[in-house]
Amino acid sequence: MNATGIIVEYNPFHNGHLHHIKQSRNLTDADIVIAVMSGHFLQRGEPSFADKWLRTEMALQNGADIVVELPYAFATAPAVDFAKGGVALLAALKCRALAFGSEQGQIEPFLATYDAIEGDNATFQKNVQHAVKSGLSYPKALNSAYSQMTTKNNGSFADLTQPNNILGYHYVEQIFKQKSAMQAVTIPRIASGYHDHILAGTTIQSATGIREAVFDGSLQDVEAFMPAGNFSLLQQATLMNWDVLYPTLRYMLLRLSPSEIAAHAEVTEGIEYLLQKAARTSDTFTQFMTRIKSKRYTWTRLQRMLTHIYTGFTKAQLVEASMPHYIRLLGMTENGQRYISAHKKEFTLPLVSRVAAFDDPMLSQDCKATDLYCLAQQRAPGEDFRRPPIRI
Repeated sequence: MNATGIIVEYNPFHNGHLHHIKQSRNLTDADIVIAVMSGHFLQRGEPSFADKWLRTEMALQNGADIVVELPYAFATAPAVDFAKGGVALLAALKCRALAFGSEQGQIEPFLATYDAIEGDNATFQKNVQHAVKSGLSYPKALNSAYSQMTTKNNGSFADLTQPNNILGYHYVEQIFKQKSAMQAVTIPRIASGYHDHILAGTTIQSATGIREAVFDGSLQDVEAFMPAGNFSLLQQATLMNWDVLYPTLRYMLLRLSPSEIAAHAEVTEGIEYLLQKAARTSDTFTQFMTRIKSKRYTWTRLQRMLTHIYTGFTKAQLVEASMPHYIRLLGMTENGQRYISAHKKEFTLPLVSRVAAFDDPMLSQDCKATDLYCLAQQRAPGEDFRRPPIRI
């Protein structure tokens, strides 16, 4: 059976994601679409809009055959490590292709970009470090170094100022670096951009725009932008954002000592003192973020830092999380179950369908993140142990 993999967040699943699954299946002639999906905390350092089981059900009802969880250590990481975890899981599941959406819309510029950067990586990294020392944030330093490289080289390169292109480049990079046999293919992103607000005249909107519309208005305002079954599922959900988590985060920042805060992943350069100072004077999450934002730290990097403090994810744990240790099954269709039965012996990582039967520190962190997410919704902890994989 020919399996194609996709790496997703579905925050929430909307019409653009439906288009992506259909095009991925058609473009690669896939029998199976396998989605590696983030759990309860996401790459931009945010709690997921809806819980991972509801998002799994949305995916399975709309074309995905298997959904597995991207471990917390990778789901909340910068783009290169987010891609590393996703590619490793899809390779372990024996996918023949990885299909991603991009603003570029063609795979050749990504391949040319990889060849150019790897061809003179020492110079590229030197230019990145020089830009960081000049005061640029790391993403801007990467863009600066990349611009210098492409200016000196002729050819068609990917535009790495675009968010989906950045992830796409790292998917291609990781396929090569992990020596995977997967083929990378890309599908043009249509209608709305990654960060766009709601746009008139289209039923395909960005997840960012949908979330904003819901929290600024109501769920009914976004009904046209997602499959009908998904809208019905969201009506049953308790929806989440940082405003819900901020009171607990504020308590943690005020209770912990500066050295305890500094032990968490991505907390650097003495920012723990600023975090405590801002927590004392900020009654809302927006106020808090405004007081800690600077040229040095992007909003996304700060949110990831805060996510690690909220979930207790330390620098030591980050160092240990070099590659995924397991495949955590969240759900499958009958077709997906057939694929697992036929290929399970070929998988290169253990398949975990019962959390209680697998003891691993990386999985323990996933479960802790789930518990803290559920407690914020006044739900009992332990759902990872009680919920079996969803079957559609």
